[in-house]
Amino acid sequence: MKKSIFTYAAGTALASLFLLPGAAFGATSCTNANCHNVNQTTPGLYTEWEKSKHGQNGVGCVDCHRANADDKDAFTHFGGNTISVIVTPNDCANCHEKEAKEFKRSHHSRGGDILASLDNVLGATLGGPAAVTVGCEQCHGSKVEFDADGKPTQGWPNTGIGRINPDGSRGSCTACHARHGFSAAQARTPQTCGKCHLGPDHPQIEVYDESKHGIIYHAKVDEMNLDSDEWVVGVDYTVAPTCTTCHMGATPDQKKTHDVGERLSWNLRAKISTKKNLVRLDNDVQYDVTEGQPLPNIGDKPDDPKAQGGTVIEVLTWEDRRAKMGNVCQACHSPSYVAGHYRNLDDLVVLYNDKFAKPISAIMGELTGNGIISKTAFDDPIEWTWWEIWHHEGRRARTGAAMSGPDYAWWHGIYDVAKHTYMKFIPELFDAAGENEGWRLLNRYFKPIEGHEWYFDAVAFRPSLEEIVAINMQTGNEVARGNYAGFEPSVIHNSPGLEVKGTLTISDSNIPGVGKLIGQNVKMMAVVVSSDNLLYMVSNTSGQLVPWNGDVNSLTALKEITLASTQTFEILNGEMTVNGNPLMGGVSIYLGFRIGNTLLFFPETVDS
Repeated sequence: MKKSIFTYAAGTALASLFLLPGAAFGATSCTNANCHNVNQTTPGLYTEWEKSKHGQNGVGCVDCHRANADDKDAFTHFGGNTISVIVTPNDCANCHEKEAKEFKRSHHSRGGDILASLDNVLGATLGGPAAVTVGCEQCHGSKVEFDADGKPTQGWPNTGIGRINPDGSRGSCTACHARHGFSAAQARTPQTCGKCHLGPDHPQIEVYDESKHGIIYHAKVDEMNLDSDEWVVGVDYTVAPTCTTCHMGATPDQKKTHDVGERLSWNLRAKISTKKNLVRLDNDVQYDVTEGQPLPNIGDKPDDPKAQGGTVIEVLTWEDRRAKMGNVCQACHSPSYVAGHYRNLDDLVVLYNDKFAKPISAIMGELTGNGIISKTAFDDPIEWTWWEIWHHEGRRARTGAAMSGPDYAWWHGIYDVAKHTYMKFIPELFDAAGENEGWRLLNRYFKPIEGHEWYFDAVAFRPSLEEIVAINMQTGNEVARGNYAGFEPSVIHNSPGLEVKGTLTISDSNIPGVGKLIGQNVKMMAVVVSSDNLLYMVSNTSGQLVPWNGDVNSLTALKEITLASTQTFEILNGEMTVNGNPLMGGVSIYLGFRIGNTLLFFPETVDS
């Protein structure tokens, strides 16, 4: 681990170890400050440091960059000091012990866990490692690798919040306090958090900007007193909160914290949200416990891998965590106003959970468990749809409700969740599982839930109707034409041959001269037109074809069926042959039915 400059102060006048404000470095620090001065290589870096509180209070380069010779990232800098390029939270802890300890136990420090998550499979495998490097890892953090000379080779440059450092620490303080100014004011602005908290799956900065909080902040930013040392809401500023105010900032009753998730009572990131309690241990570790699960007592050594052998020193229930956030809100809002906000949030989260996330998650579990879709991630269309419903749209809805962003709660949130549930997920369910299994799953998981009745009543049994033509076979005259039925074909190319099947829907309407189709026994017929415009009848589902002269009275039945409102049947499954010879080239298939002396057929074709 790197050492503070105080470690090296024995026998040395303390004054010689520090810079005077804005002065050049002494011999115990950098030997030639002009290397980084305005006339040399990195004037911006030097100037930002010189203007910073570090520069103005004698904290120099080596105070932060000094390293031991046996550190993985150590190298000798131009024959002088042994330093490292990487400054880690362990280094910052030499002066900022409390902040570093709070950060270490926080969710931010674990941002690098994405490297072993499904998100990383999506990025690295389906996108590509280069996309992960410049995308995911720039926020979540990367593992920094070094060569034998202590120079970074992989994972650098990176200031991701959960960066995995060579000294075993996690995180990067410069994710929020940009180097080399390390400004508290800059870290308090919403835009700092917005570097990472934006986009389709975590649009906090967009939600903030549309909220009343964000509107007032941008209008009155000059009144925010961002440079205040303590920056207590309601005391040092009263204009509006920023991200830091709510999640980290001090109140008259509460100290500031670098544990950014301490005040969060819901997990709004997961597929299904749960309220969460917090367990803290004496080894600087903490972990969440879902509401309803048993909580340890202070003094216990939990038999939980997440505890890492520590002893419990504090337990915060979800109510405790909410009270901490509510204390921030009440700097500006009345208790009843705060309670109303949380009631609205809870109702939205429960709606998302119960109406959409829980039933869809259960269906996905059955599809995987029954082998209908594979266990390989993202190789089935329905997996992409479910991912976006919870990971994008569901998160937007929950975040919008939590942060008072109405457009994200509804149009970018629940609206998209509902639209893609009904119009993408359910059709893809039928494609993957088939009609019977699809309806079984919907009836089990969707139908009992209040709010889905409209789908079963109005959509599920409404045919997707197409034009159908009725011909009197004795006269050859058309007797009716209209949208009375629909056929959704599925054409699969086997080797050799085709599998042609589909779902037929029939309306409950009366067809002139025919009556209602539902319940009638009909003879199903299929006609094939070859690529050279020859006509054939399909004589059986194995694919045998018989030449046809175009006379409707000579059509023979492929099979007899009783028409229902919705049913699935097969037209053929095999290689289409004529007198034992394969039919070459593409074909069009016309589907029809005979009821007595009336022939009904779809003018649209099924193309193979």
